Amino acid sequence: MNMSERISGFQASPIRRLVPYANEAKQRGIKIYHLNIGQPDIKTPPQVIEAIRNFDKEIIAYGQSEGELALRKGLLEYYQSFGIHISLGDVMITTGGSEAIQFALMTLCDPDDEVIIPEPFYTNVASFARSAMVRLVPVTSTMDKGFALPPIEDFEKRINAKTRAILLCSPNNPTGYIFSPEEFEAILALAERHDIFLIVDEVYREFCYDHHSFTSVLRYPQYSDRVIVIDSFSKRYSMCGSRIGALISRNHGVLEGAMKLAQARLCPPDVEQVAAIAALKTPRSYLDEVRNEYQKRRDFIVQALRSIDNVRCTVPNGAFYLVAKLPVDNAEKFATFLLRDFHLNGETVMVAPAEGFYVTKDLGKDEVRIAYVLNVEDLARAIACLKAALDVYPGTAR
Repeated sequence: MNMSERISGFQASPIRRLVPYANEAKQRGIKIYHLNIGQPDIKTPPQVIEAIRNFDKEIIAYGQSEGELALRKGLLEYYQSFGIHISLGDVMITTGGSEAIQFALMTLCDPDDEVIIPEPFYTNVASFARSAMVRLVPVTSTMDKGFALPPIEDFEKRINAKTRAILLCSPNNPTGYIFSPEEFEAILALAERHDIFLIVDEVYREFCYDHHSFTSVLRYPQYSDRVIVIDSFSKRYSMCGSRIGALISRNHGVLEGAMKLAQARLCPPDVEQVAAIAALKTPRSYLDEVRNEYQKRRDFIVQALRSIDNVRCTVPNGAFYLVAKLPVDNAEKFATFLLRDFHLNGETVMVAPAEGFYVTKDLGKDEVRIAYVLNVEDLARAIACLKAALDVYPGTAR
């Protein structure tokens, strides 16, 4: 029987589609260092685990479609700590940041509408857009320019009658780039000029390094009618499996539209919202320590990668990812080789081929996204595997 054309057009996730090879390798006794996925080895704050253990309701019942009141109030206080003032009606709790992106796209766009996005971008956005029958229109950022925001003119010339929004991520997954206040001001002015929305994924706001600082798009209330923010608890508090996120906008038409979708899925998870409420009570020292740890890992992995012949990468300003260019004929074939055909003393490494992080054909074929979410000792062993594999992979440029 035939499946739908819609599902046939989906790509399998480049982050996860090599998992069968990884599982087979593990069955052979191979240890795998997972740099393919943003699953930190940082421990979840203890009060989060304790809140789950102490969950004492006798029934796990349906909750509010927009999320529990205590959690939404907690997020208001969290944002106020950044000097950002939002109201209760501006916040909807979602099943992860992923659902928030889906809700935003489906609320703003009709089938065949367009959303402009800098590439490379978080690959799952392509699936969210496909679900909403939305076309992603890429504006390419390049490693040579540090994956900086492309010129505003590049965005403007892609705007047409079908354009509904621009979608950004800052700090960026997969490049680690952080957009400056000047860049946001230029993009917001462009959005206002053409009467379109700006959606910004701010999930990694806590992780900015060196002299770089985070700017929230919510700091521009004069553009509040066209701004949507995506947030999540997953990375900030190392609780990826909790699937709690948020959709935030001062445009209540957006929230009213998204509520129809929220009601259709009934409510976000109950127990996980209890965990999220506890996470918001995490002391600032935890987040400071985590940021410092990620910066140490970043410094290590950039130096380690650059020590390998013909491997290139930029220095990420934030988040915990980077894009590396490898001297290989095809990054997907190389990533498969790492899992299926290679090991170094019983160990290997898993990376995410970057081609799926682009819309433009043939871009990213020799690139991988690396998530530096493991401790430095494990990162060192992972990079040793990568270097040794490049020495023996048949498709390595010599």
